[in-house]
Amino acid sequence: MAKNRQYTPANLSAKLLRIRNTLGLSQSQLLRHMSAQHSHTAARISEYESGTRTPSLLILMAYARVARVPLEILIDDDAVLPNHLPGDFVFARYKRKQRTQSPIPAAARKE
Repeated sequence: MAKNRQYTPANLSAKLLRIRNTLGLSQSQLLRHMSAQHSHTAARISEYESGTRTPSLLILMAYARVARVPLEILIDDDAVLPNHLPGDFVFARYKRKQRTQSPIPAAARKE
């Protein structure tokens, strides 16, 4: 039985390399910016940038946050990186706020 290969966007490796080069970071510096220096090596970044290995979703999210671009730009071959990096996308603007109240409306609670 043939093993299903995971789809990898054709332009992903070029986009990842462009992010690092445009930001002027070494592979080790990029890992520190992504807070991945303890779990990944510069050699792994090289594999992502050459297209020999596909990064996990968590690593792609880290690349997107370092570059300040929506994740979709990295994985959609029809999307292009902005001319200037880092971009102006601010993830915190879209992050779900922590609830401090009960998720059950007051009218529905039995007290």
